[in-house]
Amino acid sequence: MKPDTRRRAWLAAALLAFALPAQAGLPDVIASVKPGVVAVGTFNPLDSPRFSFRGSGFVVADGSYVITNQHVLPGANEVEQLSRLSVLVARGGRVSEARSAKIVGADRAHDLVLLKIEGPALPPLALADSDGAREGMSVALVGFPIAGALGYSPVTHRGIISAITAIALPASTSRQLDPRALQKLREGPFDIFQLDATAYPGNSGGPVLDAETGDVVAVVNMVLVRGTRENAIQFPSGISYAIPVRHVRELLAQTLPAPAEPTASAQTR
Repeated sequence: MKPDTRRRAWLAAALLAFALPAQAGLPDVIASVKPGVVAVGTFNPLDSPRFSFRGSGFVVADGSYVITNQHVLPGANEVEQLSRLSVLVARGGRVSEARSAKIVGADRAHDLVLLKIEGPALPPLALADSDGAREGMSVALVGFPIAGALGYSPVTHRGIISAITAIALPASTSRQLDPRALQKLREGPFDIFQLDATAYPGNSGGPVLDAETGDVVAVVNMVLVRGTRENAIQFPSGISYAIPVRHVRELLAQTLPAPAEPTASAQTR
């Protein structure tokens, strides 16, 4: 074999060896995190369907808490008399069991809320180091895009963190401007991740994972929409935004007694 041919063959083998671990690891990552990804909504025994989907969420801490977006939850005027806040959890690989939930903590300035759910503990997702995410990192989104139409099996999309930029999220109403939210606004904009990954209505509140380790690096927050909400389904922009995991850590630290959540090294994969 000529030197140039050997060099090309060696280079091709080296590139293949470099690419295989990340590709081979993602299926295992998805399998390990799916039991800890839930659908968030309301449950009314007299409605049809009884569960009204609103967004995605994921299990943290000791397995009895769920993180999601504040804007995913219904307003007080949207909840009927027999409706209650609920999450759907996985049984046999599909999300089907409804559990009651209640709000135990909120960070409105970063659009995050912590729910306490009833029933046995679920597998919590590990949280990445607060400052470990970098532009260009490969990530995976797991959640329930357009869940009312596609059913309640978690769906995964892959992309990268394409930019880390500053943003300030306004409160939906003046009633949400509590002292903590006002203090966050005074602190000014915070970093948010722009993702080169397609998310849809329903992905909000779901985890953004390090595609290699499965650790949560952010929470899906919003999708860039051109025109109406329906356009996000028919003509997705492919640009999404996510809240960095440091704000999840802060919410857990403020709400729960230590230790608040498992470290990445402590979780069994």
